[in-house]
Amino acid sequence: MLFHSSIRKELARGFGATLVALVTIVMTMMLIRTLGQAAKGSVNPSEIMMVLGYTVLGYLPTILTLSLFVATVSTLSRMYSDSEMVIWFASGTGLTGMLRPLLRFAWPILLATAALALVVWPWSNQQIQDMKDRYEQRGDLERIAPGQFQESANGSRVFFIDKDSPDKRTGKNVFISSQDNGKETVTSARSAKIDDVGERRFLILSNGQRLESTLGQPDLRVSQFKEYATRVGANALTNTDAAPSRARSSLDLLLDPTPMNLGELSWRLGLALAALNFVVIALAVAGGNPRSGRSGNMVFALFAFVVYYNFLNLGQSWIANGAAQFVRYMLALHGGVFAMAMGWLLARHNQWSWRNLLPKATQRGTQGACA
Repeated sequence: MLFHSSIRKELARGFGATLVALVTIVMTMMLIRTLGQAAKGSVNPSEIMMVLGYTVLGYLPTILTLSLFVATVSTLSRMYSDSEMVIWFASGTGLTGMLRPLLRFAWPILLATAALALVVWPWSNQQIQDMKDRYEQRGDLERIAPGQFQESANGSRVFFIDKDSPDKRTGKNVFISSQDNGKETVTSARSAKIDDVGERRFLILSNGQRLESTLGQPDLRVSQFKEYATRVGANALTNTDAAPSRARSSLDLLLDPTPMNLGELSWRLGLALAALNFVVIALAVAGGNPRSGRSGNMVFALFAFVVYYNFLNLGQSWIANGAAQFVRYMLALHGGVFAMAMGWLLARHNQWSWRNLLPKATQRGTQGACA
């Protein structure tokens, strides 16, 4: 049908342009955020692009939903303003009949949104968490950057090595400050090298001095050495802490229905259900006077998206805190929004108004008074 093909083509153009714009904006914002995390030492600077990619991948369900919603509202609003909708209505196409071409265009996007929210979102969060854990639990020597003061994994040591160090196994002008068992030690040396003895790793310092003092006491002991060895090594990567709910698969959340897990599951399912509801809302919202602009519809549509999205976040928090039940909240929010959107759509399709709902006697009395 000519109407179906024409509206799908225009929706595809609007969706593609909106998707590119939103992805660019989100990538820019996430890049700034990731650079800030790298500056704080939470992310490996060499893995910034990987973290950025996983982060944007996790936000794709929201981006796809918003792109579909904006493209639908803008396309239908343009058709109203250019009087195209009048032509289609005159040819026998009703407002509810437009649901079919809209859903035929949107169903691949709806499936992709559901897959991204239920499968890709936890997987991307798990990858980011693993990279952060590996970087946080790296060995003391791996933390050392020439020309910078670096803290050890447990915070008990501070290292410094000169910028002119030839390689990663040797260094010049080394400084180590440590606190252990109530004692503070400051060690400096002209050179140092790494020596592996079996499975143990030692830092061999040459031609330096060592200052040792007891915390809170005025005593100070100074010693010089020609060669001094201190043990260093990488910390084993342990998984003692349970994975956060946002990094667990949807099946694990369903098999372990704690309030926190159900809250996360409600947010993921809510993204998929909200994408479907937004198609109906877009059809109900779109409209306009040919003499007026389309900005009013778009502002209202964006306001509806923000409100709906905030209710998703509130529902996640309420379910996690035990203030709301999972099934009841899902039915109340998504079922209620779908019922209101369909009611609004049917009211516009059948041209219902408040005047039609008034009793006929009241209408006659009003007409007589006007006469």
